[in-house]
Amino acid sequence: MDDSLKGVLPDEELLRFYEQMVLCREFEESCAEQYAKGEITGFLHLYSGQEAVAVGCTAALEQKDYILSAYRDHAQAIVRGADPNRVMAELFGRATGICKGKGGSMHLFSPEHNFMGGYAIVGGQFPIAVGLAFASAVRREDRVTVCFFGDGAMNQGTFHESLNWARLWELPVLFVCENNFYGIGTEVHRASAEAVLHRRTCGYDIPSEKVDGMDVIAMYQATKRAAAWVRERQRPYFIEAVTYRFRGHSMADPAKYRSSSEHEIWKSRDPIPNLARRLVAEGIAGEVLLEEVHSRCVAQVQEAVRFASESPWPDDQEIWEDIYV
Repeated sequence: MDDSLKGVLPDEELLRFYEQMVLCREFEESCAEQYAKGEITGFLHLYSGQEAVAVGCTAALEQKDYILSAYRDHAQAIVRGADPNRVMAELFGRATGICKGKGGSMHLFSPEHNFMGGYAIVGGQFPIAVGLAFASAVRREDRVTVCFFGDGAMNQGTFHESLNWARLWELPVLFVCENNFYGIGTEVHRASAEAVLHRRTCGYDIPSEKVDGMDVIAMYQATKRAAAWVRERQRPYFIEAVTYRFRGHSMADPAKYRSSSEHEIWKSRDPIPNLARRLVAEGIAGEVLLEEVHSRCVAQVQEAVRFASESPWPDDQEIWEDIYV
């Protein structure tokens, strides 16, 4: 396979991929700092290391397509178009948050961007995704529903039920498994009889493939093909994105179940510096430009923290608003 970036995408798009990944990384690392300071409380699951999946996948979609995620959802929301200021304010629990401070880290939601939510319950997004795709099919909309989830969620009953119905009803769903090899601290081979996860979809007659989730270009190209296939045939497809989280499952997890050598091997495949090296090597960008991009992202995240910290807390009466049942 030709590893050259030339002709794959316009230079501006490649630089946008780089900037989006840097922004997501800086946002997540800042979240870790704010959590340590007590500004962010509750559960916090960071996406550092997995940025290529969110950036590559989302870039390959149309804005009208739906996206759903799990509890590690900050990057998907931001890349989809959500304001980092409002996302950070949500994590701070402030009234200016994307969900008025009521959702927190695990329940981001931005319908104006067709980001239909992060879900704290493992596997909770599967039936919602299938339901959205069913609605799109009934309305004859040219829309793909993309459902992100982790490897651990594949052992939930909702996963099997949802894949079955998606295939039986021929629904336009693209399932994207972010296989980072650990469900909290349990390795895939200790939880799944078939550790090559994409093979598990054959029982539902759903085509699948495994993609390098540390390569943003590979993720973009695979998603572009898969989304086009789903849109044309109005049938589900499955991508297993092999990736790695650089931090523990959550901020409460020191990740001592992983060896330092394993961690270093995956750090060497960090999608951000690897793309940077390719951009420089092929003359698409220079070191100075990439440093400017990095500085711009740092400033953007600092502004998000300032915005969140200076935002008001929700009014007490807000507890009675947005109640539907």
